[in-house]
Amino acid sequence: MRAATLLYAVAIFLSSSLLFLVEPMAGKRLLPLLGGSAAVWTTCLVFFQCALLLGYLIAHGLITRAGSRAQAVVYIALLAASIAQLSRGISPDLRANPAHPIASVLWLLALLIGLPFVTLSATSPLLQAWYSRWITHRHANTDEITPSIPQPYRLFAISNVGSMSALIVYPWLIEPRSSLREQATGVVLGFAVLAALCAVIAYSVRRAPLLHAAPVADDTTQSARTTVRDRILWVLLAACGSLLLSAVTNHLSQNVATIPLLWVIPLIAYLLSFVVAFSGGRWHPRWLVVTLYIASLVTAGYYLHKGDLEVPRAVLITAFTVSLFLQCLFFHSEVYRRRPAPRHLTAFYFYVAAGGALGAMLVGVVAPTALSGNYELVLGLIFAALLAFAVTWATGWIARGFWLAVAAVMGALAILQVRADRVNSILRVRNFYGSLHVTQVDDARYHAAVRTLYNGVIEHGQQVFSTTLGHSPTTYYGHPSGVGLALDLCCAARPRRVGVIGLGTGTLAAYGQPGDVFRFYELNPAVERIAENVFRYLRDSRATIEIVMGDARLSLASEAPQRYDVLVIDAFSGDAIPVHLLTTQALGLYRRHLQPSGIVAFHVSNRFLDLAPVVEQLAEHAGFKTAFISSDDDTPLDLDSSDWVLVTANETFLSEASVASARQAITIPPRLHRWTDDYNSLLPVLRTSTPKSE
Repeated sequence: MRAATLLYAVAIFLSSSLLFLVEPMAGKRLLPLLGGSAAVWTTCLVFFQCALLLGYLIAHGLITRAGSRAQAVVYIALLAASIAQLSRGISPDLRANPAHPIASVLWLLALLIGLPFVTLSATSPLLQAWYSRWITHRHANTDEITPSIPQPYRLFAISNVGSMSALIVYPWLIEPRSSLREQATGVVLGFAVLAALCAVIAYSVRRAPLLHAAPVADDTTQSARTTVRDRILWVLLAACGSLLLSAVTNHLSQNVATIPLLWVIPLIAYLLSFVVAFSGGRWHPRWLVVTLYIASLVTAGYYLHKGDLEVPRAVLITAFTVSLFLQCLFFHSEVYRRRPAPRHLTAFYFYVAAGGALGAMLVGVVAPTALSGNYELVLGLIFAALLAFAVTWATGWIARGFWLAVAAVMGALAILQVRADRVNSILRVRNFYGSLHVTQVDDARYHAAVRTLYNGVIEHGQQVFSTTLGHSPTTYYGHPSGVGLALDLCCAARPRRVGVIGLGTGTLAAYGQPGDVFRFYELNPAVERIAENVFRYLRDSRATIEIVMGDARLSLASEAPQRYDVLVIDAFSGDAIPVHLLTTQALGLYRRHLQPSGIVAFHVSNRFLDLAPVVEQLAEHAGFKTAFISSDDDTPLDLDSSDWVLVTANETFLSEASVASARQAITIPPRLHRWTDDYNSLLPVLRTSTPKSE
């Protein structure tokens, strides 16, 4: 019996591991297609939760409506079809539709991993149901008493351990050492092993009867019948945990730090809460879980009120992650306390998955269209307090009054957050690509109004409305910067043709002279409206201005050669990296659009990644030379420090005195391999110290 139990545990562990290997592989493929936005991952979570729901529905349907043989045949057939879909590989020709990004992400994920993900999602509840049936059948036909045999719900904890293991292993061991094609091959082999294990299990339960009322070891602690109230609480508790996972991920990625792989940390905390909650409640009693839950709400509320710019990032990431874990532990422990008898197991998991899908959709689909800012976290805390009010209703009036007071405090915090966002704000807009807002202040240093565009907390451009600086390039784009040198020295006083990937406020248009053409590529339609109507760089430029909406790489691929003198790559959203703009294939595309003496200017200012070596390797492989230019702050001219890598075959430009004197060496990390569309890893270029531009 122990050997058979181990077989179930291994199969469930493997299926969950494969599930969370497929997730980052698909997300990695899609993130670049929509600008590397954090919202792409949030939308991926919506797909994953909905696919999980569909998988659980299939498992429930098989268990309740099909015989043992039919269940086994259908499930093995799904595994075989999944292997066939994965064997097709990940198409390099995937295209996203920036006009409908949410629908585009969902559709592309369905094409990439739809059936495999649904099949893997069905595996855990299906095998747990088979395991329960097998125990019931064995107890009915033997006098052996085996109280130490794990119960089906404990296998759910094992499932989440498998998910966590894959989530940790992928970015640190798999991604840096293998291409997407190799990863896909490994997943196919994993599916084959899973199919073999499940075939053995299916054979062992083929004669077991369908689940019935016969009890298994600890049925006395579980509900014999489920009520409407139980099902509603299953959904709401799971929804609140999923909502807070997505909200915390958004908050950390957009407002605290756009650190690569940061989304892994809250997801691990979320999964760990399932592991702890479903491992049994003897060593984490309810009073302790409730106490820690209260502390987590207070902590999250405090740091939201304190503000993201006044607290060190490491403290904020730790505080919000620990708070998320403790809140989800409360929700999932309450779900576990209300679990039904194993014969209702698949229905129970279906309702839990429905809650997970609902929570993800509220953040990933509803919030970007219904909210003007990132308010889903504080609204989630209000929901969490009200849910605790409902769950602890039976404990008396004191507890009810306490939770209503907590909800009221969180409501007040929401009001304060909205008011704080309106200080000096002249425009705030939110869409799939993030939350944009424009502030205006009267700056005594310049004796003029200063407007600044922010994406989250990242500055994306600024204009000083003074007579001296109103038409001058500011922030990262001044004349001493790498892009400034490229534009000033590229063309020997003749009209220039310039391409710019990433519009921002349109600052580079300030370099425009009569006869010049500046062609901007922009993914986010809200950025175009802001640049044209709130800032004056585009309107006041003396050059001809052209704006192309959509993914820049796809636009360039469909255009005739543009013969750019300078092509500026400045599409990185804060510190998020659309890696498809930094690959061998991308540089080959840029080369097709350059003059023979043209320059590609990569903006590589980044607090967390050292991207200059990546560009150096690409340039060396293509036969180009590079100039790494790092410029300093200059407050009187409203210039920020910036790092640029200029890639060119133009030896005359590189020998210019101002370029040669500013040029710095680039050191290649030993573990860094050249990025391609099929292989790229951020791990070797993670910074170990804060750069000068921080």
